[in-house]
Amino acid sequence: MSSSLPRGVRMMRAEAQQRQYSERTLQQVRLDSVRALSKARFCPKNSEIVRSQCVDDRAESDNQFGNQLWYFEAKGVDEGHHRQDVFGVIEYQIQFGLQELVEDGVFDTPQEREGFRSLYDREVSGPSWRHPANRLLLAAMIAVAALTLFLLTLKNLLA
Repeated sequence: MSSSLPRGVRMMRAEAQQRQYSERTLQQVRLDSVRALSKARFCPKNSEIVRSQCVDDRAESDNQFGNQLWYFEAKGVDEGHHRQDVFGVIEYQIQFGLQELVEDGVFDTPQEREGFRSLYDREVSGPSWRHPANRLLLAAMIAVAALTLFLLTLKNLLA
């Protein structure tokens, strides 16, 4: 099956596509989108948010906070009154049912925005014992603990 998406652009998760968001949530996303445009030196009064959508929505659980990743497209107007298409991203962490802004960004192309998405996916997926650095850290901690126990035992035997 061939895809009509540009290379490197991922589909959004099915849960994010199906979910209906409250007016309060959509208003917050819009406000944060305008703030991201302003941070990127676009005029918030003259710029226009054209579209926003949640592309990843991971529910909060007993063991882990939730996450949401929103994409937005805008017609940005800079200080020189030049209009350009802008592709933005907003990342939220869901803590105890409340949205907390983690990161936002504005990009010139959808492909640049996807670079942020790959960082987000790695961050949200969390650490893995398959990663060599995590294995090395665990081995070092075990070695230090064993050495400490050995030295304490030796000290008690010689005392």
